[in-house]
Amino acid sequence: MKKQRRWLPSTLSILSIFSAAAAFDSVSVWAQESQTLVVATREAPPFAMKREGDRWEGLTIELWSRIAERLALDYEYREMDLEPMLEGVRDGSVDVAAAALTVTADREKEFDFTQPFFNSGLGIAVVPKEGNLMVGVLNRIFSVEFFQAVAALALVLILAGFLVWLFERKKNSEEFGGSTGKGLGSGFWWAAVTMTTVGYGDKSPKTAGGRTVALVWMFASVIVISSFTAMIATALTVGELHSEIQGPEDLYRHRVGTLAGSTSETYAKERDMAPRSYDSIEEALTALSEDRIDAVVHDAPLLEYYAHHEFEGQVDVLPRVFARQNYAFALPEKSERLEPINQVLLEEVSSDWWRDRVSQYLGSESSM
Repeated sequence: MKKQRRWLPSTLSILSIFSAAAAFDSVSVWAQESQTLVVATREAPPFAMKREGDRWEGLTIELWSRIAERLALDYEYREMDLEPMLEGVRDGSVDVAAAALTVTADREKEFDFTQPFFNSGLGIAVVPKEGNLMVGVLNRIFSVEFFQAVAALALVLILAGFLVWLFERKKNSEEFGGSTGKGLGSGFWWAAVTMTTVGYGDKSPKTAGGRTVALVWMFASVIVISSFTAMIATALTVGELHSEIQGPEDLYRHRVGTLAGSTSETYAKERDMAPRSYDSIEEALTALSEDRIDAVVHDAPLLEYYAHHEFEGQVDVLPRVFARQNYAFALPEKSERLEPINQVLLEEVSSDWWRDRVSQYLGSESSM
């Protein structure tokens, strides 16, 4: 009996060691099943971009690579359009969806999302009316609207000059006399310098009627010059040189394009914008550049990337971002891989490495 008790602690120690080893191995059992994971992705610069030799790169791709390396996951990329990708996650034929996939309530009902790794929102791409600011200003100066404003001001000056000449032409002939043309010219000159408050003093009304006109004109000039300044500012403002669309509230009156099956399409349809759906952002932006639509609504960082790389000088992305949204990886519902991936993902996105990658691809860390 004593001999059995002597061996009992040793036996328990050995069992504890095996139990601990088994617990440790259980964390990565699913990673050691010699299964090659299917990772669905699609072109969504700068998050997922296909290069020569079917090589993928981008923010999402680099993040997934680090997660898979740390968890010892074997995987292969499979390129899919958005709808087949989502369907694959639903039916389990896709193990992970990695691109620029937005977390939504409807999608969450059908499969599981990891923790978000990027905060974004929708943006609007438009075609600027003027490609060059100076050319745009010159076009505005020589526009019909500008000349109408100048003509209206000239008519008011002529009217004021005519009235003061009418009263002054006989009793103040030294300043407003002479021929009709000369007298009217003097009246026009007086009206102009009075309106601009320059007041050279070379001409001034002396009759009661002329001074009454002058008094009324001085007060009226304040309104006239303010109105004219506003008209000129409106004609030359930078905002007027670009698209009439300045935000989502302006989209209802225009032809809107978006990506088929995307959250931007859902956003537009829910607000009765009757969007035209395209199979890719390139197709939508091409339609925009060719004036077949007036704006493209989609994820702001993706629009920014295409505007600066594929459509530089052809489209602009408005600075306003709306309908905030998050990007995450998608996995089949109740996937056993979700928690281990989340643990590594949260560590990676809080690291200096992730901040550097975001800065390199997007030039900003504000959306992390």
